[in-house]
Amino acid sequence: MIHHHYDSVIFDLDGTLLDTLEDLTSAVNHALRTGGYPEHTIDDIRTFVGNGVGMLIRRALPQSADSDNEAFSETLQAFKHYYASHNNDTTVPYHGITQMLGDLQKAGIQMAIVSNKNDPNVKALNKTYFSQWIDLAIGETEGIRRKPYPDSLIKAIETLKVSPNRTLYVGDSDVDVQTAANAGVDCVAVCWGFRTESELKAAGATVLITEPSQLLPLVIE
Repeated sequence: MIHHHYDSVIFDLDGTLLDTLEDLTSAVNHALRTGGYPEHTIDDIRTFVGNGVGMLIRRALPQSADSDNEAFSETLQAFKHYYASHNNDTTVPYHGITQMLGDLQKAGIQMAIVSNKNDPNVKALNKTYFSQWIDLAIGETEGIRRKPYPDSLIKAIETLKVSPNRTLYVGDSDVDVQTAANAGVDCVAVCWGFRTESELKAAGATVLITEPSQLLPLVIE
């Protein structure tokens, strides 16, 4: 009989399961070009993501334009329009992710995705990549405050009908570490995503893994 520490594992999406950085960079730069603003490198964009698309665009805009509501909304719309049809040009699961999900499923672990990306994109990407293991994928929607508020994580826990103290949250950023703490849920931080190990530790991460195969032993006693 397998003994579980946890009954469910809930994942962040970007930087945790999927390497979306190149597609996000392309979409941001497309939107910036549309408005005649300077573009950013992929390393810049890496530091801008994690707090939802509105924050991503605010960080990407020059300061002079960031406070201009019209410039912000036009750039955000250009980003959303482009990304809706280009969110899967170069995006791929990180190496070892699908194997890890299969192993968790075999062990009887329930899984879900909770992301600050907008809900239609989250559901579309889950359907494309992870639907054989994960049914529940929650993105940013009306009425649910984005992470680090715990709303989306709590909604996932309630939908799965599991208990917070038997749930593990897995993410790659300071936002994820804070979200888990705010929901009263244990957290594992992954080092292959959009933040460095030192940034994660500074954010309060205490359990860190460097490859997906290291997750299962933490879930099963």
